[in-house]
Amino acid sequence: MVRPSLNDLAAFAAVASHQSFRRAADIMGVSRSALSHTIIGLEAKLDVRLFNRTTRSVSLTQAGARLFARLDPVLQDLDQALDTLSEERGTPSGTLRINANKSGARILLADVVPRFLDLYPDVELDLVSEGRLVDIVEQGFDAGVRLLEAVPKDMVAVKFGGDVRFIAVAAPSYLDGRAMPNTPDDLNAHCCIRQRLPSGKRYRWEFSRHGAEVAIDVPGNLTLDDSDLLVQAAAEGRGIAYVPEYFARPFLESGQLVTVLDEWCPPTPGLALYYPRSRHLPSPLRAFIDRLREVDRSR
Repeated sequence: MVRPSLNDLAAFAAVASHQSFRRAADIMGVSRSALSHTIIGLEAKLDVRLFNRTTRSVSLTQAGARLFARLDPVLQDLDQALDTLSEERGTPSGTLRINANKSGARILLADVVPRFLDLYPDVELDLVSEGRLVDIVEQGFDAGVRLLEAVPKDMVAVKFGGDVRFIAVAAPSYLDGRAMPNTPDDLNAHCCIRQRLPSGKRYRWEFSRHGAEVAIDVPGNLTLDDSDLLVQAAAEGRGIAYVPEYFARPFLESGQLVTVLDEWCPPTPGLALYYPRSRHLPSPLRAFIDRLREVDRSR
């Protein structure tokens, strides 16, 4: 038997972990054909089939499952050993992959990322912004960023950025000649700009006041799936939108938008960076969290 290389074994572990050549190739930064060629070569060296492959799925054979069960902790120990060397040098290195929602990515880019990259030029930061909540372990991310209430319970959460506030906004031109809504129910007499969630469902606007909570599927003839577009449409007088205050703030300051139902829009727990509880914390992620907390304390 020809002894496989470490790259061969790392490629096998990536495919085994994600049960997908496409995901493993994306994470490793190689083409699917190159990764497939590596796995075929590994199976030839070991003289054993490691994966069951169909056009739709990839699964481990019994031999592959036994190898992965023994190999995965070894590779994690190796990563930890390399991180220890990196820490001794005092300069974290490698790739840090973070999956964030759009508002989280904006805040990180404005306040944390520049400082982090200046301090640690040997780290390659891969920041992916998307609306849907993904399994960061399955998708090969080191950490995620979402609203604290959306963080999975088995994750370690590091809150940052303070509370957030979702607000209802409209252009003065839209409100001119119309009755100002005083309660969430009054929205039923207005044209609202609705939001489509990444799941495909339409978002029900959520309000609370003095302990009373209300969720409304508001009426409207325009539905969008992006907060920037919602704010833009509201500023153009298309109706009332319900967005994170962060996105609307420049338009509020310029007078292009005003808030409605202000007393029904209290602050809620804000964003958190989160990561798996049971895994070793890579040195780039540890350094990123340190900078995140440093920036947060200075606010």
